[in-house]
Amino acid sequence: MAEFELFRQFIHQHAGIALSPEKKVMVGSRLLSRVNYYNVDSYQQYFQLATHPENTEELLLLVDILTTNETYFFREPKHFEYFNNEILADWKKGHFRVWSAASSSGEEAYSLAMLLAEQSAGKSWDILGTDLNRKVLSKASKGVYFMERLELLESHLMKKYCLKGVRTQQGQFCINSALRNKVNFHRLNLMQNIPQKVGKFDVIFLRNVLIYFDSKTKKEVVERLIHNLKPGGHFFISHSETLTRVTDKLEMIQPSIYIKK
Repeated sequence: MAEFELFRQFIHQHAGIALSPEKKVMVGSRLLSRVNYYNVDSYQQYFQLATHPENTEELLLLVDILTTNETYFFREPKHFEYFNNEILADWKKGHFRVWSAASSSGEEAYSLAMLLAEQSAGKSWDILGTDLNRKVLSKASKGVYFMERLELLESHLMKKYCLKGVRTQQGQFCINSALRNKVNFHRLNLMQNIPQKVGKFDVIFLRNVLIYFDSKTKKEVVERLIHNLKPGGHFFISHSETLTRVTDKLEMIQPSIYIKK
């Protein structure tokens, strides 16, 4: 438990993630390959190695290991229905921006991009996807996924925006280049100040992240992101999350969907 506590405190300070004791086995299994790679005798020795000031690359890899999050296309579909039927239906003019603030491997950002592409009718838009994990960002930028990620993706969107893999890539598909070019992925730590160049957004998705934060961190992160949301802009969290007593700058219009006052 003492070794787990080292990693637990590290990722909480670095990324705001609160690992529960139940995650001990998961953390141990994820880190075992690095312990074996360096042929050290304990997880504590690996921790000391990874957090040494000269081992910046291993430190980043440690962050990647501890922040990997699985997702899939059109997860929590009611959010995408609301985005399409209520928000995009009212989009009259002007450049439209969406931020997938914990984009993981990109499925959420590309799901939103498909809906924007369907509704844009020549209007301009772009999507920013950010995450702390370099590995998932690399996957997102490539836009290549296994077919099992497609359970909730409608067939007409699949045919229009995805290319099925052949030969060595059989069982996979790739987001077409036209859609990929509308989505930009960058590494960003939500525990730190948001760079001014990130700009303002009409919609921010921050889903399946707050459950990993304690109350103080949750408030800090949400307040930080709200600064980049336009007045009247929409803010989405997961159905399993809540913003009760987190901020007074957002008004709930239905569970898990908020609007900036």
